[in-house]
Amino acid sequence: MIIIDLLCDQGHRFEGWFASGEAFRDQSQRHLVLCPHCQTSGVSQLPSAPHLKRGATELAPSAKPPAVPPAPALARLHEALVSMAKKAENVGERFPEEARRIHYDEAPARSIRGVATIDETRELLEEGIVVLPAPVPPDDELH
Repeated sequence: MIIIDLLCDQGHRFEGWFASGEAFRDQSQRHLVLCPHCQTSGVSQLPSAPHLKRGATELAPSAKPPAVPPAPALARLHEALVSMAKKAENVGERFPEEARRIHYDEAPARSIRGVATIDETRELLEEGIVVLPAPVPPDDELH
């Protein structure tokens, strides 16, 4: 798991967590990497220490940001998030604990949603527990 510093074409800085640099490039090309502030997929990787070439002073080339997907694509993504959230049990701040219980067969398998800190999310991913950090639609859109 790597954390990549990202910048959207609107100037928002944020981090993304990916299995590898190749995973970031693949997801970016498929317009799956969205800015959490403005939802644009025009996202590029910022240089960071692991991305510097040793010996040569040249930075690793950054990929050209993909075009912003049409509004219907964002609407479909929003609809999918709302649908998944409606079907998932809201376990609130117990999310990390409940995700572990499900993963280790100590609780029934089911879809859950809730909140976790960045550190808790990182720990779950390091344990091999698949979680999807995503913006949660407001509750009035779920009921």
